[in-house]
Amino acid sequence: MPMPVMRMDTTTTRITILATIIIMIITVMITTMIMPRMTTATITITTTTSIAITPTITTATSMLMTTNEPVSACDLAEREAAALYRLMTWLSPAFPVGGFSYSSGLEWAVEAGDITDAATLADWLDAMLRDGSGFCDATFLVHAHRATEVGEGDTLSDIAELAAAFVPSRERQLETTSQGRAFIDIARAAWDADGLDAMVAACRTPLVYPVAVGVVAAVHGVPLVPTLHAFLHALVSNWISAASRLVPLGQTDSQRVLVRLEAAVAATANRALNATLDDLGGATFRADLASLRHETQYTRLFRS
Repeated sequence: MPMPVMRMDTTTTRITILATIIIMIITVMITTMIMPRMTTATITITTTTSIAITPTITTATSMLMTTNEPVSACDLAEREAAALYRLMTWLSPAFPVGGFSYSSGLEWAVEAGDITDAATLADWLDAMLRDGSGFCDATFLVHAHRATEVGEGDTLSDIAELAAAFVPSRERQLETTSQGRAFIDIARAAWDADGLDAMVAACRTPLVYPVAVGVVAAVHGVPLVPTLHAFLHALVSNWISAASRLVPLGQTDSQRVLVRLEAAVAATANRALNATLDDLGGATFRADLASLRHETQYTRLFRS
């Protein structure tokens, strides 16, 4: 009886070993057949994941940049837009300071024959800009703006007093003080800002026009350089507008004169930005004489 038992154990063992070997072979075959597909699938998944993640990171970075840089750029653009809007409004011919009624002596110069066409007008205005009232007004605006920015009321008062004393004739005095007063009054009524009343009250004399523009621009936080360039452009434009009615000039010739004065405006602005009050002065004697002679001119369209 023991012998058959051993045969059964031996047979069972052999069957078990054979079955194990067959299972191992099948497992290896299956693994060999499946692994490449699994590897490919894994690589594909990894690649897909990488591709999916990369744009996400890029998008996140882009959003962060949009949150930081563009937002601050937008803030800057808004401030610049506000400054430009106010300058265009304040220095527009439509702003009611009465600039259209003054010619700064050009009316007498036309009658005297000093200004007869676009070329002589351009030469006259170029001299007024570089060596006359244009440079002086620009310098007063610069110093008034700077004094207002730092809240130096006493300094502003001295500047305003000196600016009023620099006007060469009674009519020019009327021109610049009337426009300065109107500019301040309208700014208070429609464009009021903190600190404006205090700075105006600190002055012992009425503010002439360039000083008034400098003060209002400073309390509104409008930068000095664009304020200065806009002021000089408005000043030149008003002179040309008066001359176009007096000579007379056509619209195209008026624009040609404005083009010719572009360099003079830029040069005058740069000079005024670097000038001290000791640098003030003019050498446009004929223009000063014109503003004096206009007071007794028989036929007049303008107040100066």
